[in-house]
Amino acid sequence: MSELWSLTATEIGAGLRAGDFTARAVAEATLARIDAVNGPINAVVERCDAQALAAAEAVDAARAAGDPLGPLAGVPVTIKVNVDQAGMATTNGLQLQKDLVAAEDSPVVANLRKAGAVIVGRTNTPAFSLRWFTRNSLHGATRNPRNAALTPGGSSGGAAAATAAGIGAIGHGTDIAGSIRYPAYACGLHGLRPSLGRVPAVNFSGPDRHIGAQLMAVSGPIARSIPDLRLALEAMAAPDLRDPWYAPVSLQGPSVPRRVALCVAPDGMEVDPAVESALRDAADRLSRAGWIVEEQETPPLREAVRHQLTLWLAETRRGADEAIREENDPDSSLVYERLSAMTPAVDVNGLLDTLQARAGLSRAWRQFLGQWPVMLCPVSGQLPFKDHLDTESQSAFEGIVAAQMTQIGLPFMGLPGLTVSTGTVDGPHDKTPIGVQLVANQFREDLLLEAGEALVGATAVNYAAVDISAG
Repeated sequence: MSELWSLTATEIGAGLRAGDFTARAVAEATLARIDAVNGPINAVVERCDAQALAAAEAVDAARAAGDPLGPLAGVPVTIKVNVDQAGMATTNGLQLQKDLVAAEDSPVVANLRKAGAVIVGRTNTPAFSLRWFTRNSLHGATRNPRNAALTPGGSSGGAAAATAAGIGAIGHGTDIAGSIRYPAYACGLHGLRPSLGRVPAVNFSGPDRHIGAQLMAVSGPIARSIPDLRLALEAMAAPDLRDPWYAPVSLQGPSVPRRVALCVAPDGMEVDPAVESALRDAADRLSRAGWIVEEQETPPLREAVRHQLTLWLAETRRGADEAIREENDPDSSLVYERLSAMTPAVDVNGLLDTLQARAGLSRAWRQFLGQWPVMLCPVSGQLPFKDHLDTESQSAFEGIVAAQMTQIGLPFMGLPGLTVSTGTVDGPHDKTPIGVQLVANQFREDLLLEAGEALVGATAVNYAAVDISAG
């Protein structure tokens, strides 16, 4: 048998139900894996050993009593530090919040617990969850376990690094502009950004967020296999009306034609040849699996990016400007300065215009995805970035934003997206993870998972060997 820490969530569930091992044994193996590999990568920044062992023992007791087990019974998971977990600080990578201890779980954490998941630790994020790189003044930097010269992604960089290194079968992440999909890409994993309203999530440790974050920020899973994403989504999406955006929509939608729009360069974005090659190879695989694939032009995306940044920066200026100055984290201060230089401030009429534009863009995209139920497009226009490239110059930063058009723009319409890891390529920094993105209409995560499995099968990608020789 494989080492218990290396098993997928699907394998753990099957093994527990067959009596091959106990949940406590899985938890102990995962905690030992943290001991072995977390030091170099700094993915888990707060451990939950005692709680994990107690949760695992509860799963074992339920099994012994013949009680029904949840879909994630005994599965070790990690939680991102920007989400409330009772008894833990919701730091969001901030010195300012190191003592902001949550009194109750966010609905997404509560749902994972109800599904039987065993929380083994909390994972790192950049300060204010503001970058596609992961470093902050409170918890330090997280390194990519597959290639330390590359970013682990952000803002769920700790979640992806942990999952890639075998610390938990599933990493919880959040995504407002790629923070699930991009770390999965950078760390050679699969990552699902659910639709707005699919997964209930809210932090009770602070005030409600402004409208842009309410419309675009979601919680979702990162994992090494598509079946594990399916299990995790089932658990995370359980009803909880404490989130007013939650919508009780079936996880299985009506049958639609298996048609895929291949969009190599959405709205004219520049795409690296290796990324284009991965997309065309994925299109061929889907075609061989019986999907009809045709190359298409997308609805407007640059406009969605512009409006997303306008809304994002307006809310940051309104709600976080003073905190960014007080925190004085070098990275977040620099990124905020560079985003501000790219995004002029707007008045209330500008905000109203931005929200008005969202209706037209959402209509165009949903009509497009009604005709083409799945879109195949880049996760990023570039291979995973050199770590901390965004701090080097304004031009480097603007190049990163241009490459992240699909990361930034698609959430503006509340659409779900799935990063699918398709292997590695020889990049400027040796072996580099690569993948593709699948996009569908709201609440059609089932189509994304079906197409993802058609693309790469049900087998898990290998865990990382935690190579930290570079960088």
